[in-house]
Amino acid sequence: MTYILIVVPFVVLTAVVVLLTVRRPGFGRRMTASVIAAGLLVALTAVFDNVMIAAGLFTYPDALISGVRIGLAPIEDFAYPVCAAFLVPAVFTLLEPSRAPRREARS
Repeated sequence: MTYILIVVPFVVLTAVVVLLTVRRPGFGRRMTASVIAAGLLVALTAVFDNVMIAAGLFTYPDALISGVRIGLAPIEDFAYPVCAAFLVPAVFTLLEPSRAPRREARS
């Protein structure tokens, strides 16, 4: 199994969960924050994955990756931080209690 096939379910799950939050309040603000977080996480992943691969802590078999790399790190490795930047806030949004006004019980 290639790394791209491993990444696909995470990307699909992230897209579905994020789409479920489109009508929730603050969607635009949440997406802006997620884009910023994703950018930072991609930068950190680029730095630290390259350091770990260069140090010989792990390798990626060429037959299992797309061949596109950022430094030594295969592009597939960057899907996880991007998914996390979007999925975590979306899940928290879905877990928030509804903000609809409650009806008072009549006695």
